[in-house]
Parts: sequence; C-alpha cells; structure tokens
Amino acid sequence: MDRELQYGGQAVIEGVMMRGRTHMAIAVRQPDGEIAIHTEPLPPRIYQSRWSRIPFLRGLILLWDALILGMRALMYSAEVAMGEEEVHFQGPVAWGTMAFSLTLAIGIFFLLPLVLVSLIDRYIASSLLSNFLEGLIRLGFLLAYLVLVGFIPDIRRVFRYHGAEHKTIHAHEAGAPLEPRQVQQYTTTHPRCGTAFLLGVAALAVLIFSLLGRPVLWLRILSRVLLIPVIAGLSYELLKFSDRHRTNWLLRLLWLKPGLALQRLTTGEPDDGMVEVAIAALHKLLSLEGPLT
Repeated sequence: MDRELQYGGQAVIEGVMMRGRTHMAIAVRQPDGEIAIHTEPLPPRIYQSRWSRIPFLRGLILLWDALILGMRALMYSAEVAMGEEEVHFQGPVAWGTMAFSLTLAIGIFFLLPLVLVSLIDRYIASSLLSNFLEGLIRLGFLLAYLVLVGFIPDIRRVFRYHGAEHKTIHAHEAGAPLEPRQVQQYTTTHPRCGTAFLLGVAALAVLIFSLLGRPVLWLRILSRVLLIPVIAGLSYELLKFSDRHRTNWLLRLLWLKPGLALQRLTTGEPDDGMVEVAIAALHKLLSLEGPLT
C-alpha cells in the first residue's frame, strides 16, 4: 500500500485505534484520567501478503478492519473505560460476538431490504425497478441507523473521538506537529473514512444488484451475500482512486462530497483531551513502525 494509505484508524469507547503497516495501537482514557495503550502486530498473512497489493482483493482488508480489528478494539476499550483490572478481549466469546454482529449486519442491511421488496414484488412490473427500490431501502436503513445512534450520548462521544482520529491523521499527513493545539486546526472529515467506504458499498449495491434481474428469492438472497466481498473491493478501489484525484470536479461531486457529507453524522468536534488520546495512539504506532521508506 502506498504512503498516503498507510495509516488509518477507528474511534472506540473513550479512545482511538490506529492501524499501520505492521501494527495497531489502541489508546483509551481510563477512569483515573490516564491513557492506557495496547499494541499488537497485525497478521502478516493478511496485511503483508501479496494479496494485500492486488486491486479489488485488498478491499477485503478494510472489511477485516471494520469487522474484526474494529470489534476487538471496541471490546478492549469498553473494558478499559470501565476500569477492568484485567482485559480479556480474545477467545470464543470475542469471536462469537463478532460472528453475531456480522450476521446481524448482513441480515439487516442486505437481506431485510430484499425481503421487504419481495412482499410487493408482484406489483412491480420491472425487475430493474424492483432491485433499485431494494437498494434505496438499504441506503435508507444505513442513513436511519447513523442518525438514530447519534442520539445516544455514549455514541456521540465515540463520534467525537472519531473526529479526533481524523484531525490527527490530517495533521500527520500534512507534516504538522502532533500537538493538540496544532491538530485541532484540521477538519473532522477525511476522504478515506470508513463511513465513506460504507456509503460506497451501499451505492454500488444499488447499481450492481439492479443488473441481476429477478430470479427466485433464494437465489437473490444468495447473490446478496456472495457479492458483498466484490462490492467491498470495488468501493475500496473507488475510495482510493478518488482520494488520489481529489481535485477532479466530477469525482468530488459524485464520490468525495457525499462521503464527506455523511461523515457529519459520524464525527463531532473533539476536546483537547480526546485529541490527546488520538495523538498517543498514533505516536505509539509510529514508534513501532519507524519511518516510511
């Protein structure tokens, strides 16, 4: 992966996870005010294999980030934020939680829209219109979910840490000092955000599923599940391409601006303490990985 895509992250409970080329670092504010930091190497078979450099296949790594690393980081941060003396975020319980979350997400955002459309499918003459309506329902579910969870106070704090993560990565990419006063000058939105990736997945699903016709229901359900990795790979490549061509007006209009606009729902302005946590995570990651060549 190229330099501009080396560092990314995710907000967690009272903290931030930063991911690099070979490691991840999680910084979490403890109840006593101190910052706890956990680091671990990334699986080399995933992040350093030749598959991670193949277009479209490398988009699956972003799915791994969101579903596996992200969930584990959330569980770790929850335990630290609650003041647990020993942190246990591995084992059968962790993997079971991740499997349940993944199954629930696929069921709600990919299969439920199809089931709802199937209830009125006999009244829709065009298969193209049927699939398009399904895609609009899926997109509506995503937007409704982001709006509704934003009303939860604890989630709003996570969104503010999300803003701190983006500001810190912006500052690092700009070569600015990683100090709260400097980092606070940057925006809370970022073109490579996972929120933009999810919007891309939802938008591309509308297009791709609209071209599949209208086979029997079980076959349509199977296609929705099996094509998730394909759509994720396409979304990642478009995200990567649009980030490299930020000045192109058409890409900004069709891809970058919608993704940045959606991030207004998932980010908030952080205070200096939140930025300090994000900086601590990135500092630790940089110390582990050393300078880029």
